[in-house]
Amino acid sequence: MSSLARLPWPVRSVLAGAAGTAALSLSYVVERRVRRARQVDYDDSLVPGEIVCSILHLHQVTRRFEYEAGMRLRWSYGSGFGLLHGWLRRRVGEPWASLGFGGTLVTLTFTMFPLLGHTPPPWRWPRGYVASELLTHAAYVGAVALVDDLGQG
Repeated sequence: MSSLARLPWPVRSVLAGAAGTAALSLSYVVERRVRRARQVDYDDSLVPGEIVCSILHLHQVTRRFEYEAGMRLRWSYGSGFGLLHGWLRRRVGEPWASLGFGGTLVTLTFTMFPLLGHTPPPWRWPRGYVASELLTHAAYVGAVALVDDLGQG
């Protein structure tokens, strides 16, 4: 039995979420290098930090603070969302858990950025942003599923 399998499923799923967040973050690094771009989509910009600052009513903050707030948001919700995968996996099994999990993430991304981040709707995003969102989130979902499933014993 693996050491992951000895952990309660919620702990294992949060760790899986952290692994997924690491995979997503790494995929952004690789994509920026390949495309030679400073940012490849809205998730890879200051928009997440701007959303955090707006919700917390923090005004006149620096771009660095917005970036750091966005990173804190990514790592906290990224890890926490692992719980959703773990719960779905226990209820419906794979591949349905990962499909539902990925669909939820993409739906949230495509709705929350326009609503809270004041971005255009996804069909008006710059060329390549939708593909980047789908690919980076596929890396996230794949890593979450792999780590969560490895712990099933």
